[in-house]
Amino acid sequence: MKTSIGKLNLADLQSDSADVKYCCARNLIAIARENPARLYPHIDTFVKLLDSDNNILKWTAIIIIGNLARVDKDKKVDRLIGRLVGFLNAGKLITANNATMALAGIAIAKPQHRKQITKELLKVEHYDYDTDECHNIAIGKVIEAIGSYSSQLQDKKAVIEFAQRQTGNTRNSTKKKAERLLKKMKKD
Repeated sequence: MKTSIGKLNLADLQSDSADVKYCCARNLIAIARENPARLYPHIDTFVKLLDSDNNILKWTAIIIIGNLARVDKDKKVDRLIGRLVGFLNAGKLITANNATMALAGIAIAKPQHRKQITKELLKVEHYDYDTDECHNIAIGKVIEAIGSYSSQLQDKKAVIEFAQRQTGNTRNSTKKKAERLLKKMKKD
């Protein structure tokens, strides 16, 4: 993996030095947010990282793939939606939250998948995480994610019902996110 992107070398993701590896990951995430077209030719590298035993590299790949949806002319991201959805029910909060936000990015960039992605995100309410608090945080992240594109939803009934249920959530920040989403959806 000797590919360079500007001054970045993708091989640095495999460095033995944690500083080098994670600095490269942070820089790649920044590039993906600002200029995803620059990373799109290397999408296969990030797809491989989805299977990494190193969670930080897996999270990096998830975040980058979500951003690459904006420039996905070859529909490679479309084929990854199922894999990203699988991370929602893996029981790991940070992995699920990164997948949630990546899926929201895809829903925004690829409207043809919005309904499917929304349906999958709403299922997080029924998934198990390490603790009840982790479960509530994951729900809050879903509310935030759907809120990022709620004005573009055609059928809002399931989202409204989900948010209404979460106004009774025991985590105050999740409860407030649900209330804000409902208020926003009334205006839309």
